[in-house]
Amino acid sequence: MILVSGSLAFDTVMRYSGRFSDQILAGHLQTLSVAFEVGELRRDFGGCAGNICYSLALLGEPACPWGAVGRDFAPYRIWLEERGTPTVALHPVEALTAQAYIMTDQDDNQITAFHPGAMLASGQAPFPKTLEKQIQIGVVAPDSREGMRAHAREFRDRSIPYLFDPGQALGILSEEDVCEMASGAGAIAVNDYEAGLLEKRFGITIRKLLERVGVVIQTRGREGSWIWTQTAGRVEIPPVAPVAEVDPTGCGDAYRAGFLWGWVRGLDWAVTGRVASLLGAFKIEQAGTQNHRFQAVEFWSRYRSVFALDPPEPSRT
Repeated sequence: MILVSGSLAFDTVMRYSGRFSDQILAGHLQTLSVAFEVGELRRDFGGCAGNICYSLALLGEPACPWGAVGRDFAPYRIWLEERGTPTVALHPVEALTAQAYIMTDQDDNQITAFHPGAMLASGQAPFPKTLEKQIQIGVVAPDSREGMRAHAREFRDRSIPYLFDPGQALGILSEEDVCEMASGAGAIAVNDYEAGLLEKRFGITIRKLLERVGVVIQTRGREGSWIWTQTAGRVEIPPVAPVAEVDPTGCGDAYRAGFLWGWVRGLDWAVTGRVASLLGAFKIEQAGTQNHRFQAVEFWSRYRSVFALDPPEPSRT
C-alpha cells in the first residue's frame, strides 16, 4: 500500500475563454482591478492526496490518503470509499475542508485562490498504525507546512521510503524545510517552474537534489519529462499527446500516481516514466482532477500503441 500525505480539497474550477495577458495591463499591477467572465464552472473533488489516490485506484494500486478534513467532507469520503480507497488516515476537525478556486485561460495559464481550512490541522493527523505493516511507499505532497514536516518525520522514523513533492507548497517552505524533507526522501518530484524557483530562492539545483536522493523527477509539460538518477543520469520520457486538451488541472498528480505505480514495483525508470506520462494524458482529456476513467485493457492497449512497446507486467514484481 502507498500512504499519500497531502491536501484534500473541494475544487471550484473555471474556464476563461480569453487570455489573462489581454486583460492585465503591464506596469499597473500595483493597482490591479480585473474581473474575468467564465463560461464554464464546476465543483470537483480534489487536493493532491485525493487526486493521487484516485489515479492509483484506476491502476489497481492500493493507496490511502493521509491528512485533515472538515465537517463538510462527507460526500468526498463516500466518493473515495466507493472507489476502494480507505479513509482511516483522515483526521476530522471542526472547520471547512480546504477549498481551491482555479481559473484557466485558453493558453492553460492558471490563477488559483486557496483557502486551507482543515488542512492547517494536517500535522495533527496521526500515523495510521493499523496500516503500518502494509505501507511500502509514502508520499509527502503539498499540504500545510506543519503537516508536511510532521509526516516526513513519521516516514523517516519508520524507514518508509517516500516521494517528496513540494509543489505549490514551495511558497510556504523554507530552505531548511526543503533540505530536511529532501534528505529523507527516496525520490523528489518538481515541474520546470518549481525547479527554477528552488534554484532562484535557495540555490538548490537538480544536481544538488540528486546529492540528497537517488531519483529526481522533472516534468516539462508538452516537452515530456526527465527522470534524473545518480546511476543512470538523465532518463528522457517522451510526452503523450492527449486525444483532446480539455483541462490540465491535476495532470501533475496523475503523473505522480503513475510514477508511484512503477516505483513500488521496482520497474525500470524509463518504463515507469512512460506509465506516468500516459496517465497524465488520460487526465488532460477530462475536466476535473478525478473524472478520468479507463479499464486496464484500455490503458495498456494505448500504452502499446503510443510507445510501440509491450506494456510492463501489471502485477507486482
